[in-house]
Amino acid sequence: MLRTKTCGELNISNVSEEITLSGWVQKNRDLGGMTFVDLRDRYGITQLAFNMHENSDLCEKARKLGREFVIQVNGEVIERSSKNTNISTGEIEIKVTELTLLNASKTPPFTIEDETDGGDELRMKYRYLDIRRAPIKENIILRSRVASETRKYLDARGFYEIETPYLIKSTPEGARDFVVPSRMNEGQFYALPQSPQTFKQLLMVAGMDKYYQIVRCFRDEDLRADRQPEFTQIDCEMAFVEQEDILNMFEGLTRHLLKEVKNVEVSDFPRMTYDEAMKMYGSDKPDIRFGMKFIEMNDVCQQNDFVVFDSAELVVGINVKGGSSFTRKELDTITDFVKTPQIGAKGLVYCKCNEDGTFKSSVDKFFSQEDLNNWADKCKSSAGDLILVMAGETEKTRKALSNLRLHLAEKLGLRNSDAFAPLWVLDFPLLEWDEETEKYHAMHHPFTSPKQNDIEKLDTDPSRVRANAYDLVLNGNEIGGGSIRIHDKDLQKLMFKHLGFTEEQAKEQFGFLMDAFEYGAPPHGGVAFGFDRLCAIMGGQESIRDFIAFPKNNSGRDVMIDSPANIDEEQLKELNIKLQK
Repeated sequence: MLRTKTCGELNISNVSEEITLSGWVQKNRDLGGMTFVDLRDRYGITQLAFNMHENSDLCEKARKLGREFVIQVNGEVIERSSKNTNISTGEIEIKVTELTLLNASKTPPFTIEDETDGGDELRMKYRYLDIRRAPIKENIILRSRVASETRKYLDARGFYEIETPYLIKSTPEGARDFVVPSRMNEGQFYALPQSPQTFKQLLMVAGMDKYYQIVRCFRDEDLRADRQPEFTQIDCEMAFVEQEDILNMFEGLTRHLLKEVKNVEVSDFPRMTYDEAMKMYGSDKPDIRFGMKFIEMNDVCQQNDFVVFDSAELVVGINVKGGSSFTRKELDTITDFVKTPQIGAKGLVYCKCNEDGTFKSSVDKFFSQEDLNNWADKCKSSAGDLILVMAGETEKTRKALSNLRLHLAEKLGLRNSDAFAPLWVLDFPLLEWDEETEKYHAMHHPFTSPKQNDIEKLDTDPSRVRANAYDLVLNGNEIGGGSIRIHDKDLQKLMFKHLGFTEEQAKEQFGFLMDAFEYGAPPHGGVAFGFDRLCAIMGGQESIRDFIAFPKNNSGRDVMIDSPANIDEEQLKELNIKLQK
């Protein structure tokens, strides 16, 4: 071994021990008679001390060390005269007696510090250096712990981890597939899985009644901060269960992960329907760490000759506690925010609830003090609060107000990343209308079962059919989703019909699953957690990129290895692919 200890484990109890350390040079400080080197490895930082008066050759050698040089030292642990309480090894240092250069280093393109001077693209190009920085390193370690604790929880409850194929068949549902040409089957292609959905259902037919997999999935879609072309799921399925069984099992997993990884106890997992979530928060993944629920105000805002309200399908507001202190400039900035193209609102009405019991609004011309008092009663507002109101088409207005609610919560510091507020959203619509294709699509996927009482509506009112589907939301982010599946062949055929599949298309795409349902398919259901997103939220961040060891950029490129890349003509010829010029 090139080390007997790590750079993060030594403390005052190790004084007088002879030890060997290896690692990277973080900093080198020449103070004349003394030279100090901060040595770093994955575990922490230890200060090395070189005394010019005791060993000038060794000290000169230390002074020539550059940043990120890899070295090995032997020496004695001694107590530091000037202690550093910011690091775990800050009470001691190593009086070095021997120094070995294991490898020199070029000057890094950015500083390997918690706060670095490297931009995103530069750090991604040199990702192996970026991972040396403590924030990224800690994210990767957190990810490993979440995976380990997930396996512990599920293994203890009788789940088996079973691998499913990566080279599968392309299907028309969902996002675009990544396709892989088959050399041995000319003109035919595999697809990389967007999820192991059909395989885990087949495992339920096979009698493996508790399955899980921490699995890589692939989607060829436009990227955002919380999306990557390849991502990881905690994929789970159970047989002989109802919805309540699944909710309880995976509440337990979430509690376990938060307790073991973050030492946070979460007892309450409130539940609300999709319709309730949209009505109260304008979102199917509401952040419930703070209030500001929507208040529908048509009855107290309309018929006052204010055409904006009178012509609106919905008038809806939120109450901002303490918001009457906002200045006119701040209110103008908030109004400008809702008018941005991303939000798309035409305007915003405000009403301040003054400390003296009076009201000041942006529509005083149309509404009396008595009218505004009715607003305050409706919104349960107190002196010092601020009422913000939007109006228009129901869906667009709710979406815009939802964005405003999150914007204000950020501004007011209400989205504490150390607080965790989970929520189940239930009873999603089974189908959603796509204006572009002019047909219904499955909101989750075509294997989700409808509520038993709603099946008859498939022929008469498809938009009102509710699904046996559920999402787990954490801090305003969907971290998991699933459903009770269809296990009856006739019902699955009916579902395909309403999704616009002909019998031939359904057989071609999913005949293997339909055939399996004829051999005693049990009732089953499951859930899939977005593993990258779960890790990011547990790490207090919104973006998943820094929780993936080697992520892609927003163009889907790996700038470190320069991928995707061209392949040579011989490979193309073997695959029977001709590129258009």
